[in-house]
Amino acid sequence: MNSIRQRLLFWQITALVITCVLVSALTYQLAWQAFNRERDLAMEQIAHSVVRHGVRPGSWATNPPAASNTANDLGGFISQIWSPTGEILYSSVDGTGPPLQEAGFHEVAWSGESWHVFTLVDREQRIQVAKTSSDRASSFAALVPWLLVPTGLLVLVLSALIHAAVSRALAPLDTLGRDIRRRDEQDLQPVPTQDLPKELAPLARALNQLLERLGGLLARQRQVLADAAHELNTPLAAVKLQAQLARRSDDVHREAALDELDKGIERSTHLVAQLLQMARLEPDVHQRHATPFRCDQLAAEVVGAFSARADARDVDLGLEASDAATVCMDPEDFRVLLNNLVDNALRHTPVGSRVDIRVRQAGERVTLTVNDNGPGIAQAERERAMHRFVRLNPQDSTGSGLGLAIVTQIAEHNGGAIELSDSPGGGLSVSVHLPVHRTPRVDQFTG
Repeated sequence: MNSIRQRLLFWQITALVITCVLVSALTYQLAWQAFNRERDLAMEQIAHSVVRHGVRPGSWATNPPAASNTANDLGGFISQIWSPTGEILYSSVDGTGPPLQEAGFHEVAWSGESWHVFTLVDREQRIQVAKTSSDRASSFAALVPWLLVPTGLLVLVLSALIHAAVSRALAPLDTLGRDIRRRDEQDLQPVPTQDLPKELAPLARALNQLLERLGGLLARQRQVLADAAHELNTPLAAVKLQAQLARRSDDVHREAALDELDKGIERSTHLVAQLLQMARLEPDVHQRHATPFRCDQLAAEVVGAFSARADARDVDLGLEASDAATVCMDPEDFRVLLNNLVDNALRHTPVGSRVDIRVRQAGERVTLTVNDNGPGIAQAERERAMHRFVRLNPQDSTGSGLGLAIVTQIAEHNGGAIELSDSPGGGLSVSVHLPVHRTPRVDQFTG
């Protein structure tokens, strides 16, 4: 039963039925007790009536009362008159009837049946009135349907009212569902919450927050696609032009044309790779697995991976003496971060330059620093340099304007920050601050 409506109706109507059954049982018990008291009072009144209007025993010698010969009288009241000595003087049926009892109400067995008996002791006689228990029960049974009919009507009427109340109470939820179903994929406007019940308001606010995040994600994706289309247009056009020039060049100039074509392809490949890295960093696109690892060890691997490229440009790329610092994040994200920093340094430093990498730990922070002795970045431009597709030198076609943006995004996703400053060699120093990973201490207790 996955329907809230069905659950509400089931539990409320079930509670109603159980309550009505309990009330009916209590009503039946109270009515049965009242009925018994009323029947007992009737027998007591009959006995007193015999005392007030009956014939005294002394007159029976000349005019004895006649006993009934009708067997059916066993189903009604039986009246008996006994002498003070216990001798039966009169019985309304043939035979003696139920045996004489002490004064008061009694329940006795006689002639195979249970009888309710009332005995009244008078100065000159004893009057006893009796009635079968089965006749009393059958008389009460005729009244039971009239006790149950109101309860049945109550259940039916309240069930209909409960159904109407539940449907009316859930109407705002149905209205909210219809409003959302009518929307298309482009309609991410917030759901109105001013007229919603307070139970639905938190759901609507959470939905609006989701729509807001989804709208932001779609806006970022559209912006990335627009920027990517714009940025890819130039290098692809250049590659096409260089291919045409290579095709038209003679043998003497063809080698140079093919070299330019290779450079254009390399730039386009680099831009596509960085665009994929940027897309991978979007929320919920890639499942990240935070794992503790040594920054200095992973930095050594990156230096080894870029050593051939650094040697080709006669750049002294190395890892300075570093601390054995441990952070907890996705190792692949850290590798992408450091790859972009080293790639930027190698692209923007002249031949014969120096690029140094260092890892330091101070308190609760690990700092990864990449220093070069290239042209650097003016202080006024450093904030802008960390935005997407920002190239401070438009004539420089070697970069894509995404490297520092990727580094900034990875650092912020992992609770860190990026800082640009001047390096000791006069170039650019990029420092990435990340929270250190502390191994939980296990306290040992000895007894």
